[in-house]
Amino acid sequence: MFSKLFAESGLSLDRLKALLAVAAAGSIVKATDGDPVKQSQYSRQIKELEDFFRIKLVERYGKGIRLTSSGKELARISRFFLLGLSNFQRGCLTEEQTFRIGASATFIRRFLLPVLSSPKVLRSATRYIVETASDDEIERRLHDLTLDFGVITQAELSRPLQLKEFGQWRLKLWIPRALHKNEKSATVALKERRLSLVLARKELDTCGVDFFNDHEPRLISDNFLEAMAAMEEKALASILPDFLVPDAKSKAFLQVRVPTLESRVFHFRLAWNPRLLRLNPHAVRRRDFLAESLGQVARD
Repeated sequence: MFSKLFAESGLSLDRLKALLAVAAAGSIVKATDGDPVKQSQYSRQIKELEDFFRIKLVERYGKGIRLTSSGKELARISRFFLLGLSNFQRGCLTEEQTFRIGASATFIRRFLLPVLSSPKVLRSATRYIVETASDDEIERRLHDLTLDFGVITQAELSRPLQLKEFGQWRLKLWIPRALHKNEKSATVALKERRLSLVLARKELDTCGVDFFNDHEPRLISDNFLEAMAAMEEKALASILPDFLVPDAKSKAFLQVRVPTLESRVFHFRLAWNPRLLRLNPHAVRRRDFLAESLGQVARD
C-alpha cells in the first residue's frame, strides 16, 4: 500500500517538522529565531520535501515566504499525523494531556479561568492553555489542529467542525449617573447621538452588532472588559453583556433600555474538530467536561 511512498528518499519526520515550524511562524527566519545555521537547515529540508513530492510548498511573499496551497495541505496532513503520534506517546508514557482553548478575552476572564483554576481541575492530570482569539481565527486554527477547542458566538462553522451550545446572553446599555441622572435624559442623549460612549469594537463586531455604527464613541477598546473598566471611571457610558455588570450595590450606574439592542440573543458555543476526537480519545471527556462546566457557570 505504501511502497511508492517509501521508494525514494526525502520524506522524514524532521522535514515535516520543519515545514510545520515555518507554517506556524510565517517565515523561516521567525521559525529559527534568526539562527543562520537553522535557517539553512530548514530551507534545505523544505526543498527536499518539494523534490520528493515534485511540487512547490513555499513561495516568496514580500520580503518573506508563505506556504502555497499545496504547502498548507501538506502541513495540515503532517500536523494531523504528528499529533496522533504525540498523543500515542503520551499515552504510552502516561504523561499529562495538554489542551489549547481559544476564546474572547472577556469569556476567558469571566468564565474559562474560574473553571480551569478550580482545585478539582488542578488536581487532575490535564493541563490547559488559553489563548485570546476571534471567531474567525478559532475556526481556522481548529481546522489546523493548533487549537483543541474554541468558544464562539457564530452559529455555523465550515465542515467538519462541530458545535455545542451551552449558554446565552444579551447586551445592555449602562450609563454613569454622573452623566445622566435618569433614563429619560439618557435616552434623549442617545437618540441625539450626544451620549459619550466607550465601545468594545472588536467584540461588538464579532457579535455583528451595528446599531451604534453611526455614533462616534469617545473611546474604542478591543474587548468588553476594557470597556467596563473605562465606564467605571464614571465619565463614559458603555454597552456590555448582561453577565458583566457594575457592582450590584452601587447606585452610580443606570441601565437604560434599548429594545432594538436587548431583543437580540447571543449564544455561547463550544467548537471542536471531530478529527481531534479520533486522534485523542481523552479529548472526548475534555469536551464534555468543558460543555458541562461552562454551561453551569453561564447559567449561574
